[in-house]
Amino acid sequence: MPYGGNDWLDITKEDIIEPSLPICDPHHHYWDLRVERTPYGRYLLHELLDDISGHNITSTVFIEARAMYNADIEKDFKPVGEVEFVEGISAASASGIYGKSRASASIIGHANLNLGNRVEPVLQSLIEASPRRFKGIRHIVAWDTDKEVDTVPVYNQEEQMSTKSFIEGAKVLSKMGLSFDSWMYFHQLPQLLNLAKKVPELPIMVDHIGGMLLVGKYRDKKEEVLETWKKNISDLSECPNVQIKLGGLGMPITGHDWHLRKTPVGSDELAEQMKFFLDYCIEKFGTNRGMFESNFPVDKVSFSYDVLYNAFKKYSKNFSKSERSSMFHDNAIKFYKVEEA
Repeated sequence: MPYGGNDWLDITKEDIIEPSLPICDPHHHYWDLRVERTPYGRYLLHELLDDISGHNITSTVFIEARAMYNADIEKDFKPVGEVEFVEGISAASASGIYGKSRASASIIGHANLNLGNRVEPVLQSLIEASPRRFKGIRHIVAWDTDKEVDTVPVYNQEEQMSTKSFIEGAKVLSKMGLSFDSWMYFHQLPQLLNLAKKVPELPIMVDHIGGMLLVGKYRDKKEEVLETWKKNISDLSECPNVQIKLGGLGMPITGHDWHLRKTPVGSDELAEQMKFFLDYCIEKFGTNRGMFESNFPVDKVSFSYDVLYNAFKKYSKNFSKSERSSMFHDNAIKFYKVEEA
């Protein structure tokens, strides 16, 4: 192509290694963007099943993507439509007619924590939309002024997590036994650290190794960026209520050129190029608070699912059997309270 497309990805074909290793993929999306020219603009159950078919994906966790919001209800409750939509897909997967994998066995939706205490009825509606599978929310706060950082702020606030109302909303989330997924950039992580300390009972997940940026104004400041990222990751790791997802490096904002290549990257090179980031996160969080993720179809612009999980398997070959089980499966099952078949 380059830049996505199954035909392009099929240029690099690999046999699946360790095909029986149980995996819970803790991060993927569904959507139907209705935009023909967008790579992977339609990503629903069948697209996911095609991608995961090689590896032993026993279950997956859906993470909100602002898809299928209900256009006919009050603004704050519109995200309930997404959970209703995913609940239907999850029920279809649970029928077993599509195979043994349980797709979106747990669901992470969205509610605006800026509502403070007023977020509770929204969360209650999300629970009612999926009583067994809804386990928490993601609230995207990613914010950067560089135009090359491809992002659209969900809420036009630069430091949401530091506000009284956001912290109140997070406390409601904790009170209701739900979890919080965070997506932000590396320079925003101190705000998350503050939130983790303010609401110590709230289970918090750091998405995509903490939001590495090596494009735009950050491209020529790699050493400085990495030092800041390392300090922020280290500080966060000291909070026992915080865990981290090991992945998300296929997004072009991380500075890799994989999405531009004539021939897609293979798992040997991918494992080697991810190693620095994975090593550091695991050094700080340990193998009991980190989990390998696909971030599909977002990361699919850079590599195939087969190649990605082959790379994770190759990278982790020197860890013990129990450590690998934790990072590939058990940690995700526990954090997201996944019910497998």
